[in-house]
Amino acid sequence: MSAPKDAQEKKYLMMTTQPVSKLVLRLAVPSIITMMITAVYNMADTFYVAGIDVQSPAAVGIIFSYMAFIQAIAFFFGQGSANYISRALGAKDRDNAVLAASTGFFTALFTGITIAVSGFIFMDDILRLLGSTDTIMPYARAYFRYILLGTPFIMSSFVMNNQMRFQGNALISMMGITAGALLNIILDPVFIFVLKMGVAGASLATMISQITSFIILLHLSGRGDGIPLKLSNFRPKFWHYKEITAGGLPSLGRQGLASISMAYMNQLASVYGDTAIAALSIVFRVTMFATAIVLGFGQGFQPVCGFNFGAGKFSRVKHAFWFSVAVTSAYCALLSITGYVFAEKIIALFRPNDFELIALGAEALRYECLVYSTIGFVTVSNMFLQNTRKTIRATTLSASRQGFVLALVLYFGSRLWGLKGIISAQPISDGITFLISIPFAYSVLREMNGHECIITPEN
Repeated sequence: MSAPKDAQEKKYLMMTTQPVSKLVLRLAVPSIITMMITAVYNMADTFYVAGIDVQSPAAVGIIFSYMAFIQAIAFFFGQGSANYISRALGAKDRDNAVLAASTGFFTALFTGITIAVSGFIFMDDILRLLGSTDTIMPYARAYFRYILLGTPFIMSSFVMNNQMRFQGNALISMMGITAGALLNIILDPVFIFVLKMGVAGASLATMISQITSFIILLHLSGRGDGIPLKLSNFRPKFWHYKEITAGGLPSLGRQGLASISMAYMNQLASVYGDTAIAALSIVFRVTMFATAIVLGFGQGFQPVCGFNFGAGKFSRVKHAFWFSVAVTSAYCALLSITGYVFAEKIIALFRPNDFELIALGAEALRYECLVYSTIGFVTVSNMFLQNTRKTIRATTLSASRQGFVLALVLYFGSRLWGLKGIISAQPISDGITFLISIPFAYSVLREMNGHECIITPEN
């Protein structure tokens, strides 16, 4: 069950003694590459199918709400178990880290199978709930079928990716994710255009790539000082799920509510036609691509935060936090200027001759750019609260930006300003979430001042 002692000690020393900025950068680079490649192949579906008709990118946008839902469940188990794993390894408790890893992985796998079966039984009801119109429905069904088949593999891959990163093995994780992503980018045009499968081809390419990533990640999970995933280690106990809940609830809140809010946004936008849904889908993919680097950098921060928090080295945790905030905020400020200036050109890359879609998408993108510089602080603060086991504050913050704050803004904005209220809802929500994040993060930083011991968890 145990890795060689020298490898464990080497990892511990690296995580708790190496210069913080150098360590965060070292762990962030493979995570950034992974997130960028993932964002590229997520955007590739939209890019390729947008050339077919307006319903196809709208269908991809509809299903993305489902993808956000299963990702929320996967991150609940993945980041929940991984947060505990990093703290346990920081405290030199590898045996419990091993049990937590298998508990998170196999629970996610079995949950994914259950969700997939339910999805086939209630397909049309789910698609209606996600905001599909009658004209989008045939395209949404075609795309949804293969995504359902891949659901258990997609969820399990997210769990392995998170567990590897929190062990400090981001480079190994990058190999599995990158291989699947590159395969997806290659298969997309083959299935969509050569085999003339249309939007179903994009979905099939995604399913094959996710299964490929799953196989590679499973094979690499126990390499070196990594924790192997074995069914014999799946011995779930109450305290396993208690720790998974404490570490994973913020992710579930953030992405689960994001799924609901995106479905609600699609339903509101459907009143204004398929073009409105397609434009919002494209803008969301563009901003998700831009945010990939922020998330990747934050993922480099997380294991440093978790290890040093577990070891009681709070000065290193604070250093890592402020370094990550500075880098990500500067990046977001630069991107916000670029996106605002070139909004039309960015949207036109997807449907160059659809002037209605370009105008609507550019307007939505410019609204987002007005507050995009705050995303770095919000993202790093959320990860900081999550890794220091401030569950209530982390969950509240994570559930705000694309959750209950967004839903409230959508509700009132759509009634007061119609379509303009819908496309401006996300940036308004971003601004409110930034204001919430400031006192949350500062309160924990103050709690650490003058202490080099474990502070009280927040249940």
